[in-house]
Amino acid sequence: MNSSLLFTPITVGPQTLPNRIMISPMCQYSGNDGNANDWHMAHLGSLALSGAGLMFVEATSVSPEGRITAGCLGLYNDDNHQSLKRIVDAVRVISPIKLAIQLGHAGRKASSHRPWEGGALMSAQEGGWPTIAPSALPHKPDETPPKAMTADDIHRITADFISATERARELGFDVIEVHCAHGYLLHEFLSPLSNQRTDDFGGSLENRMRLPLAIFDAVRKAAGPGIAVGARLSATDWAEGGWDLEQSIAFSRQLQAHGADFIDVSSGGVAAHQKITLGAGYQVPFAEAIRKEVSIPVITVGLITEPQQAEDILREGKADIVALARAFISDPRWPWRAAAALGGQVTGSPPYFRCLPHGFPPIFGDVKTNQR
Repeated sequence: MNSSLLFTPITVGPQTLPNRIMISPMCQYSGNDGNANDWHMAHLGSLALSGAGLMFVEATSVSPEGRITAGCLGLYNDDNHQSLKRIVDAVRVISPIKLAIQLGHAGRKASSHRPWEGGALMSAQEGGWPTIAPSALPHKPDETPPKAMTADDIHRITADFISATERARELGFDVIEVHCAHGYLLHEFLSPLSNQRTDDFGGSLENRMRLPLAIFDAVRKAAGPGIAVGARLSATDWAEGGWDLEQSIAFSRQLQAHGADFIDVSSGGVAAHQKITLGAGYQVPFAEAIRKEVSIPVITVGLITEPQQAEDILREGKADIVALARAFISDPRWPWRAAAALGGQVTGSPPYFRCLPHGFPPIFGDVKTNQR
């Protein structure tokens, strides 16, 4: 019998994951006009063979102006749809891994240079585009302020989320995550540092949660009954006067009441002056605090690198699923190593079995192809 909690199944809404290892969304900044390409095929194809229980496609914008950079993926037109379908179909052939997509809008952090190009906001001369946000407040003091969203903008963005969700459903994704974290649009509505509106979408906590919850409701409805739908949130802004854990707990309770199947807990991103205290598993305490207040699965992420570290998080009741990102870049077969260390078992592909030492205990199940 498997003694590792990391390698036990978990039910998330209508989906059952074979283990509790999640490949977190990782922006690649390598698309073309919102379209996935051969880079994404290689990147996601490799990770699909990892043995993880759930794999996320990177943050995917619901509109062209919602992309973080010109290289970010979108799901707002037929070309986006077809380019991603090619990759989803290929992954379905080679791996039974559950597939997820994170839908979002970058708000005032859109129209930026790629990280390796400095990451600064692009000017119009550099190919940038106008940005929108709850209030006309720039992310950094020297940046061009975004346009404060009107009622028409709010209706349009909500419709964009619905359209992208419908496309994700047609593509056959198992899980959809609404991106309410990292300083992007829905987080900007939540945080008092970026939301200084005086209408029904600003001021009180109830008002600041209004649009994120309305968009979640719209996504939940458009996704239909077979898809697990949840949200990623930043548990704290790491800045005085900003969004904090207490508000995150209140938001998480509301998400559960609105039908969320999971909460994915990260932090930071809305304030350029944030002061983050980094360390191994530095965001785990936020997930633990939220998990005590909700009854749906809670995901933790952030500087989780070692199998025993992940196992201990689950054993100690601090989270239900452990997400890794950079660890998968340095070790695309991280679940193999974790299974060997913890006595677990993952699904693998026979062409790779020869890498196992003779006499080594089996850590792989039989390869499976998804018969959809």
